[in-house]
Formats: sequence, structure tokens, C-alpha cells
Amino acid sequence: MSQVKQVGLLAAGCQPWNKDVCAASGDRFAYCATLAIYIYQLDHRYNEFKLRAIMSEHKKTITAISWCPHDPELFASASADNILIIWNVAEQKPVARLDNTKGIPASVSWCWNAGDGIAFVSHRGPLYIWVTSGPEVGVTVHKDAHSFLSDICLFRWHPVKKGKVVFGHTDGSLSIFQPGSKNQKHVLRPESLEGTDEEDPVTALEWDPLSTDYLLVANLHNGIRLVDSESLCCITSFTFPSAAASVQCLAWVPSAPGMFITGDSQVGVLRVWNVSRSTSLDNFKLKKTGFHALHVLNSPPAKKSLGSSFPCKSLHTSSTSEAVPPPTLSQNQCFSLPPGHAVCCFMDGGVGLYDMGAKKWDFLRDLGHVETIFDCKFKPDDPNLLATASFDGTIKVWDINTLTAVYTSPGNEGVVYSLSWAPGDLNCISGATSRNGAFIWDVKKGKMITRFNEHGKNGIFCIAWSHKDSKRIATCSGDGFCIIRTIDGKVLHKYKHPAAVFGCDWSQNNKDMIATGCEDKNVRVYYLATSSDQPLKVFSGHLAKVFHVRWSPLREGILCSGSDDGTVRIWDYTQDACINVLSGHTAPVRGLMWNTEVPYLLISGSWDYSIRVWDTRDGSCLDTVYDHGADVYGLTCHPSRPFTMASCSRDSTVRLWSLTPLISPLLINILTANGWDNVFGNTDRAMVPGAPPLLCGKVSRDIKQELDKLAGEIRVKKLRWFSECFSPPGGSHNLWDLVSVINGQDDSLLPQSYSKGIMHMKHLLRFKTSEAQELTIVKMSKFGGGIGAPSKEERLQEAAEIHLRLGQIQRYCELMVELGEWDKALSVAPGVSMKYWKKLMQRRADQLMQEENDNVIPYCIATGDVRKLVTFFTSRGQLKEALLVAQSACEGNIHAPQMTKGNHTANPPDDKEAYNGLLQKVCKELAESYFLDGCAVLAACCHLSADNIELAMGSLIRGNELELAVCVGMVLGESANQPTHYVLELLARKYMTPTYWDLSADLLHMIPDNPLLLAKLCAFYPGSSAEINHLHNKCGLPCLEECKELAETSLSEGDLFSAVKYYLLSPDPESALPIGIAHVKEQLMGSDWTVDSVQSFLDLLSYIRTDRLILGKCTEERSELLILSGYIGALLAIRRQYSSIVPALYEYTSQLLKRREVSVPLQIDQLSAELEAWRACTQSQNGALDEDPYSPPSEAQQVQFSELQRRIQTTALVGLEGPDFVTGSNLPSHSDVQLSCFTGHRIQGPVFFLEDGKSAISLNDALMWAKVNPFSPLGTGVRINPF
Repeated sequence: MSQVKQVGLLAAGCQPWNKDVCAASGDRFAYCATLAIYIYQLDHRYNEFKLRAIMSEHKKTITAISWCPHDPELFASASADNILIIWNVAEQKPVARLDNTKGIPASVSWCWNAGDGIAFVSHRGPLYIWVTSGPEVGVTVHKDAHSFLSDICLFRWHPVKKGKVVFGHTDGSLSIFQPGSKNQKHVLRPESLEGTDEEDPVTALEWDPLSTDYLLVANLHNGIRLVDSESLCCITSFTFPSAAASVQCLAWVPSAPGMFITGDSQVGVLRVWNVSRSTSLDNFKLKKTGFHALHVLNSPPAKKSLGSSFPCKSLHTSSTSEAVPPPTLSQNQCFSLPPGHAVCCFMDGGVGLYDMGAKKWDFLRDLGHVETIFDCKFKPDDPNLLATASFDGTIKVWDINTLTAVYTSPGNEGVVYSLSWAPGDLNCISGATSRNGAFIWDVKKGKMITRFNEHGKNGIFCIAWSHKDSKRIATCSGDGFCIIRTIDGKVLHKYKHPAAVFGCDWSQNNKDMIATGCEDKNVRVYYLATSSDQPLKVFSGHLAKVFHVRWSPLREGILCSGSDDGTVRIWDYTQDACINVLSGHTAPVRGLMWNTEVPYLLISGSWDYSIRVWDTRDGSCLDTVYDHGADVYGLTCHPSRPFTMASCSRDSTVRLWSLTPLISPLLINILTANGWDNVFGNTDRAMVPGAPPLLCGKVSRDIKQELDKLAGEIRVKKLRWFSECFSPPGGSHNLWDLVSVINGQDDSLLPQSYSKGIMHMKHLLRFKTSEAQELTIVKMSKFGGGIGAPSKEERLQEAAEIHLRLGQIQRYCELMVELGEWDKALSVAPGVSMKYWKKLMQRRADQLMQEENDNVIPYCIATGDVRKLVTFFTSRGQLKEALLVAQSACEGNIHAPQMTKGNHTANPPDDKEAYNGLLQKVCKELAESYFLDGCAVLAACCHLSADNIELAMGSLIRGNELELAVCVGMVLGESANQPTHYVLELLARKYMTPTYWDLSADLLHMIPDNPLLLAKLCAFYPGSSAEINHLHNKCGLPCLEECKELAETSLSEGDLFSAVKYYLLSPDPESALPIGIAHVKEQLMGSDWTVDSVQSFLDLLSYIRTDRLILGKCTEERSELLILSGYIGALLAIRRQYSSIVPALYEYTSQLLKRREVSVPLQIDQLSAELEAWRACTQSQNGALDEDPYSPPSEAQQVQFSELQRRIQTTALVGLEGPDFVTGSNLPSHSDVQLSCFTGHRIQGPVFFLEDGKSAISLNDALMWAKVNPFSPLGTGVRINPF
């Protein structure tokens, strides 16, 4: 099983240099970074867009993408290496590929109404059409569209008129072709360009969906025109508020005829237009950076409706019928904003889906790198902040808990190859660029404060800020120099190399020592305390250029180097020697990282797209991961979270990994209190080949020192501190805070970050109220509040929303008044009291009177303020009006509203009970959404926030966070006993492997009622007789021979269960098989058996030693055991709601029945009928899936299913029903594509390989399978261990 677990993904942004880089279809939208296409899909259950796939096959920049208009599963992409690929989106794989497009396709488009044809064109044409199926397969040239006089920017087929096509050129002209008409080449240039040879490229072109001839065209400088392609005239030129506004993207709004939207390219202003007016109807500033691309979804995603359907409107309308309100008018008072969703791509790589009707983002990724990320580093004093340096000329700083950007450097630096944080809390980053020298950027102030130009215009490949002496910064460059200077620019040393220098690294043990990697294949070590410019040591051995070098943080004098020869070499400075060569990468090595706690762990990243984890003691590779889609450049971890690693790549993504599985035995030693010697050690002990991992770094030493200071019970602190140190980001701190709250810790001890996460219900109101107050008070700081900081209005709006949800209606109303939203305030004011509503109405009336606004009338009438209204009319000379109002009042039609007593009583007690049930329901719903998003720890936080300990433990178990679940369960104590014991059992199964049997026994000793569990462990142990007897002794069991005697005695007394148990523990464990299997078969022949009556026997038998079970003489019993375990496993899977593996278990059992000579009381027909009954009845309970036609179960199926349910008799542990879903299950891999042998579909998330090394299933399916049937799906008799 994979030792490295992917736990987070920072997706790339949308590239800003090509035109057709976003597309949409139905409930999916796509955009492309430089090398990969990102596909997001609406999760209908939660109305959220989620990343579903990353498709990467192109090796050079993607130039255009296009979604097939008549088949939502087909999608095309073209790239700068002259390749065109057609993808199947559901299967995420290429279905057709054209390897030579005879030029770089600038624009690609499916031919409307022409089957599977796709057209593409490069700069001067011609237009090629590639048909992939049918009789005319192949590439043909459009008979007219060629020999253009100006380069083509983009082209568009007419969506209705077959064969009609328009091209936009860089000189600002259009070319239009349609069958049966004269070709129009280079027409309709903007008038201001006529007679000149100035260029004004066409930046956007869209046919009017309601006309055969009209077309919107945007030119870079001359703005937007509506033109007629028949009469070749301009119908309307649209005017912008300022000459500075330019537009590079536009889109028609399908839901509103005649309407279109544009995005400004300087600032992110979305403008709404109608063809009938030359000025825009409405403008929205969505972001500070300009738009790059826009695409309106044809049919807005059909979202799950939360309310019931509206009742039909009755035909007659009485005077008291409720009016159906018209849509709210925009500022122009005559057009409402059309409903529709716009995919917006911005110049800074940001991507979002904007709901125009609701004026809000449905989805927004504020920033993203759009090019290769060369380097990544954690902030020295904050493990939650990660900085990245990219080819796109920026450094960005990310919060890795939320995976959002918090700062970005000003940009325009050329390529940023390397970065290095200032030591400690200085909040500065130094960067190295391709042509602008090096710089220091003050992150908080957001500006460059120093530049270094000693290397001239030569590229600087590496920069390193000394963490032992914060005044020194080293850079190395293509000019062959490694320069050490002080931060104020004074050069201390210039070390000349015979060729370009690519990497340098300060020693972590000696502040005056630095190593370099050079193009001449050598590694050099320099000593700064001397004035000599010659190296102290030169290490030779690599066969190609050396890139990065890294000193070991734990072993003095040890350093490693990565080279273009595909190897990593380990050098010992004290011995002048290469002590190990790590071979395995098939391309140049770039990323290098030593672990800061375990001295032998080294990780490398390469141009072969892989990351490898090495044990440098013997040079073995412990694990290889292939999830990146291109070269891996940077690897980093933070010392205080030593087992969370970040990696960055040419695929423009950052991925987060947990290395904890590499050292999980350590955590078990901490759990089982096995003595500090099994946890901490010195480097000499840890470096003994084959020795278990030991912690040797500073962070673990600090934890131990803190624990040594504590008096009394240290277990709670010990489990929490180590668990947080080992856990990746993603909620573990939040989880432990909630555990402390439940255990009664004083609230004043909660950290500041607590209120940012999932809070306990008893704190929610208090913290949210103060947050709302804070939002109201905060004035904008001088620099704004970082990226996309909200305006004061947005802050007040947010505060108001919080107050409203907290039931603080009056505060909400007052904030709405401050924002000028009187109607919103007045509509909810009666919820405070009628008295308050009346007062508010009077305030509004006073304001409107001052403005002499006629809108005052309804306010006065509703509040019965006749005198005020009469005065208002009289003062304006509207005496007839005044008379009318006075008369109405006399006749009693206008009167003040009734102020009933007791208008606002507290909720009665029975309501409180109902509200509490509602709260629990909402918590469960939220937890499930986190869980299905691959965040089991946050799901557990939701349950704990409502004191639901069993469900919280269930979330951790179903997410396979077993070690964390035990730590939390032990700290919560009695209330979590049952689930904790179950997790200990699962963990013991995990460690039933060579070298860890003792750990497994230690875990089982922590469960109070453990004799049977210890017996299973001993039965499965494959050692020699002496070793087995030693384990029996440790577990308090008789020796082998005694067990045999006890088995015979039990058998003669008719105690079959004990007989089976003792035979399994005897020298002939296979003797247990016929006894146990015969008993199970006898049970199944009866009519009143239940799963629980047979499962205990099967589970016990499954612990027979594998080497005995696969003996030839056991063939028949083995087959019967596998078939019975498979069948009972299927029933257990139904009980636990593991619906994804129920069909696989039935299929497995049927296949074994077909192939093997056995006599068991099961028939293949019976299995098929049961499976169909389960399918029919569960489908009717869960509601049919959209795509499957639903047919109700027959009566026979209902009878069969109720019989199944009787046998199953649900007694599963609370919180364990429902599928397993491990962290990272929803993170798409770029390149590591495996198909499941259960379904034949691509596996999303972690993969589990079966014992043949080839067959794969998803880790989630493997975990569920192992919990209900311990034997491998391949039918070999081998037990699987995916835990």
C-alpha cells in the first residue's frame, strides 16, 4: 500500500495568454492552465462546484479548448506542439489524437451540425476539418478559408446556419464564408483603421443566437460593435465610460434575448448590455484584476430546490391575495439582470462562476499560478503559510488549511526560479529571477524593499537566506558565480565556478559552510570564515550537471545532490566520499528534501513526474508517487509539522502529502506507552539498517521537554501534541480544541484560531456576535486588507447576515438602514416588535419627506400617520390628495396597526426540543458534506460541536484516520469506549505483519475483553514453534501442544467454537476447518439463521495461517470458506450500507461457486435473485439515480428483501453505517490512472493493489471489503490489509 498519502491540492489558475481557454457544458465547466485542463462539476447534493478531473496529455502550452455542442462527454484541446486531442470527459482519457496539425492551432471549434468534425486553424490558415468517425475519417482543408492576408486570432461557426463561419484577424478585419454565397475576406475593419496598416486584433467574436447574420465583434483598441455579416455594415458601436476601458472577452446571455456581457481587461468590471442601447445597463466590479475570458453556461446548472414546489396560482385574485413580486430592478430601473451563470477567468489566473441573477459567486478561486512552479517553502514561524515561486513572475503565499492565496508579489519579474524566507518572524521573502536579479519582498507591506544586481542580466537559479546568520544571503547564477552578500547589499564573497551554478544550501550545523551544485557535474563546499575563494572540498561522481544540493539537518557533514543523470548521491564531508547512490528516477532530479525528524528519510522529485521516498541507510526506495502531471521541482516541509510535505511542479499545482504512514509504528508506541526508547533516539541508533524509525529532531525533543515539565497525568497532552505534530493540516487542531471543550477545559485557554474553525454549539452565538461587531467597526486600513479585501459595504453586509442568522434582528435592521437597504430592514422589523417596526417606518417617512419623495405615502398610510401625510400633501399644494387621505381616515380605512401584548415571547419548551433536533440534523448534514469532500477530520469536528461523540468517532474510522481516532477516543474516555475498542481491533489487524506482531499484541492488550482477539492474533502468526509459543505466552494462552489437547476436549464436550479456536492455536490448525465449516453449512440449511449466528465462526476461521490455508490438501475447505465468507460479507456490506461493494461481493461468491467443486447450501440463482431484490428495494428507498430508469420492486423482491433484512438484523456500531471515504479520495491525479477491477472505471483518489501486483481497486473499496470479508477479491485465500 502507498506509504505517502495525498491530502491537499492547490489547483492551477487559468492561463491568460490564449483566447479559447474556458468552456462549459451542462453542469460542468473547464479551464486550462498551461499544461492541463481542469474540469469542475456541480455536486447537486450540496449545490457546490467541485474539481472532478485534471486531464493532462499535452507536453507544451495548451492553446485552445472546445466542448462538443451535441455530446457533453466529448471535449477537444490543442497545444503548441501541433497536437489535437479529443477527450472522453467521464473516463478522463483521450479517445482520438491528431499528431501533426501543420502549425500551432490558435483556435479550435466543433463543427455545428456536422457529427464529429472538429475544425482548427493556425495563424494564416487554412481552416482544417478533422473528422474522427463515419465514412469520411481524416483531415480535409476548407475549400475557401485559406490564403489570408493577416493572421487569424479566432474563428466561430454559426450555431444555426450550417457551414457559415467567421474569422477575426490581427489587423482588425473579419472574413466571412457561407455555402452558396460570395466569400467576404478582410471586411468590416473598424472605421478608424481604414486606409492605415495599424493592427487592432479581434479579441472576441460571437454570433447573435437569434439572428443568422448579426455578430458581436470586439477589437482590442476600438471596442465592441454589432455588425451585419450580410450587408457588411456596423449596426451599433457600443461606448464605454472611459477611453481607458478595453475589452478582450464577451458572451451572449442565452436566457435573455439581445443581452450580452463583457469583462474589462484592466479591472475586473463585468458590464451588462442590450443591443438596443449603446451604453451598458449595469456594471459590477468583481475583482481588482482584469478579465481574460468569459463564457455563459447555456443552461444554468439546475440546482437542488430547497423548498417545496410552489402551489399553482389560483385563477381569481381577491383583494387580499399575495402579489407575486416582480424581479428587483437594477440601477437603470428598466432592465433586470438576466439569470445566468458566467464562467469568469481573470488575468491573475483567478477562475470563478458568477451567478448574475443573484449577484454572487457560486464558485471562486481567487488566484492561481498559471505556469511552472519552481520552488515552495514554508514560513519559518508559521507552518500554515506556504510561499511558491513561479515562471509567471510572481511569488504567492498560501494558507494551506483553506488552500487559498493570502498574498501575491507585484509580478513582472520575468521568471522567479527560487525563493527563501527571511529567518524567524521577519515577514520577508527573497526571490531569484531570470533577468531582473534578486529581490527582497516585504510580504505584509506588499512591496519590494531591496534589489541585488551583482549577476547583471544573468539568470539566478537559487537564492538562500542564511537561517543561522540572518544578515547573509547567497545567490548562484548562470554566470558561474555564487555570491554571498549582506542584506543591505555588501558583497562578502564571490565564488567563481567553471560553469553555471544551479543550487546552493547553507549548512544547518555550521553557519560558515555552504555547498553548491554546478553544471560541471561537481558538488563544492566553501568555508566562509577564510578569505580564500577556493572550495574546501570538491565532490565528483555525477555523470551530468548537478542541480540542487541539501545538507542533512540531523547528521553533521552529510549532504545530498540531485543531478541530470537521474541519481541522487549522498556525500560524507568528513570522509571525503560518496556513501550512497540512489538510482530509480528515469529523468533529471530536481526537488530534494531531508526529513527533519527521521535522519534516514530523503525525498526527491524528478522530471519523470514522480516523487520518490528513500531509505538512505540501504538506498532502497520506500514509495513512489505519480500524481503530478509534469516535472516535480520543489519539495518542502515545516520542522514543526515534519510529516506534512508540499511539492510543486511544471503542472502549475501544489500538492500536500502526509508522510505519517512511513512512521506509523512510532505513533503506536506512543499510544501503547511503550517507553520513550521506542520513540526517541540519537542518529546513530536510527541509522542502523533495518532499525524501526525513531524521532531525532528538534520538534520531538521540544515536545518531550514540555512533557517532562508536567506534573501528574501527561497522557492527554502527550497524545494531543504528538497527534498534532504527525497530522497533516485539515482540522486536527480544530478536533483537539473541541475534545478539550467536551472534556470541560476552561474556555479562556482556547487558542485564537478556534473561532475561525468549527466551534462547539455553546460558543457559536457568542463568537459570531463578536465577529459581526468586529466587521461593523473595522475601518479600511491604509493598504486595504490583502488580496481582494472587502469594502466597508461588504463588511457591513457580512456583519448583517451574521446578526440575522443569530436572531439579532434589530441589529440587522440598523445595519441595513446604514447601507440604505430600507426595504430589507422594514420587511423583517416586525420580528423585533410592532412598536420597533412603526418607529422604523416613521424614520423612513421623515427621511423621504425631507427628500420630497412621493414614496413616503405608503409609509404614512401603513403606520396610520394621517396628520404627517396631510401636511406633506398640503405643503406641496396637492390639496385634493390631502382631502382624500383625510376622508379615508375619517371613515376608518386608515388606522395604526394593532400592538398586541405578548407579541414577542420566548420559545415555549416544546419548541426548544424541536429546535435541538433540528440542530443535530443540520450538524449531521454538514458533517456528511465535509466527509464526502474527503475531510473526515472536519466531519468529526461537526459531530463533536454538537456533543455527538459516537458519530465523530465513526467519521474518523470511516475516513481511516485510525491512529487519530484512538488518540481522541482515549482522551474522551468512557463516552467513546465502544468505538475506541473497535479502532484498536482494526489497528491490531493493520500491524499483523512481519516485525510488528508485538505492537499488534500491545494494542489488543488495551481492550478490556480481549482473550478471543489475542487468540486470533496468535492463530494467524506464522513463526516457528518456539516463536509461536513465545507469543502465546505473552498473550496468556497455553502452548501449542496444550491447545491441541484442549481442542479435542472441547470437541468431545460439543463446544464447537472452543474446539475451532484451540485447533487454530495447535500445531495442526487446518483441523479446525472441517469442524467450523460443517457447523456454518448446517446453520445455513436451517431457516432461522442470522448473520450473527454464523459470522463469529467464519471470522475466527479466517485467522488460520495463510501458509496452511493454501496447502493442496485444504483445497476444498479453502474454497468453501472463501464462498461462505464472501456471501456473509455481502450481507454485512448491506447492513453497513457499503453499497459500492455489495454487487462485487455477490459476483465474487458466484464466480467461486461456478469454478470450484464444492457442496455448500448456496445456489447461483439464489444469489442473483437476492442481489436484484436488494437493488430494487434500496433504489426505491434512496430514490432512483437520475440516469437509471426506475422500476418499483416486485412483490417477490420485497418478500426476499425483508427476509434478507431479518437475517441481517442491524446491530452495526453507531456512526459506522455508510461508505468509507479516506482523505484525498476526491483529489484527482494528473497521471497515475488505474482502473478498478470491480467496476472497470478509473479510480479517483488512493489506489489499493491486490496481491498479484496488477489488479487494483480503490482504497475506499478495499477498506470496506476488508471490514466485511478479510479474504482478497482474487480468491487466493490471502487476507487483505488495506488499513
